[in-house]
Amino acid sequence: MDKTTFYYIAIAWSIMAVLTYFMLRYFVVAPFGRHTRKDFGPMMDNTLGWVLMESVSLVVFSWFFITGKGEKSTFNWVFAAFWALHYINRSWIYPFRQKNKKSRMPVAIFVSAIFFNLMNGFLNGYYLGNYVTYPDTWFFTIQFILGITLFFGGMFANYKSDAMLLALRKPGETGYKIPKGFLFDRISCPNHFGEIIEWAGFALMTWNIASFSFALWTFANLAPRSVAHHKWYKEKFKDYPPERKALIPYLF
Repeated sequence: MDKTTFYYIAIAWSIMAVLTYFMLRYFVVAPFGRHTRKDFGPMMDNTLGWVLMESVSLVVFSWFFITGKGEKSTFNWVFAAFWALHYINRSWIYPFRQKNKKSRMPVAIFVSAIFFNLMNGFLNGYYLGNYVTYPDTWFFTIQFILGITLFFGGMFANYKSDAMLLALRKPGETGYKIPKGFLFDRISCPNHFGEIIEWAGFALMTWNIASFSFALWTFANLAPRSVAHHKWYKEKFKDYPPERKALIPYLF
């Protein structure tokens, strides 16, 4: 594929992210997790769905990266390893840490996630495997320094917040509780905040249109979901801390 065609695809994909943000922010709440609705079509096992749909991103990215014809420097392989680090956790570790083994997800959500991960894995794997070779001096660029700081800082916030949410439930429990401590004292969804920061960092240190489209998609999916979670918490718990924001401390 020539680079111009690739850019057109990536731009169209980014425009879809903007449209998706407005749809999820103002018209539709994605019906999975605490917002699952039984009237949204057939359901499937939640753990199986997570493993399959998130594995797609790792497999597709790896295929297009490894088979790419471009020269791959050390940094190309490092960035591919960072991608794998996130998705090994997301697809093969996180689903089995969840304590409610009977939870279900709509098949429609599973299918839409498969499509998203196919596109996202393709764009990022193909770009890093074909179009760019990072020089050794990339280590000293502001993009890399700031990007890797945000990437691992966001990953830490995401992982710690997920662990705190999972620890709220004792084995066999299925209800919800108010999370407290860490960034939860300021925002309702620090796990989402961390993931947004993580992929913004990845976009900075890789500095290409594919990774920027992914950062945009991450915000488009998770910012509306954070608002929906925040609203749900306030409706369910009358003593929910009023000073908390949905996603960004003190602001949003």
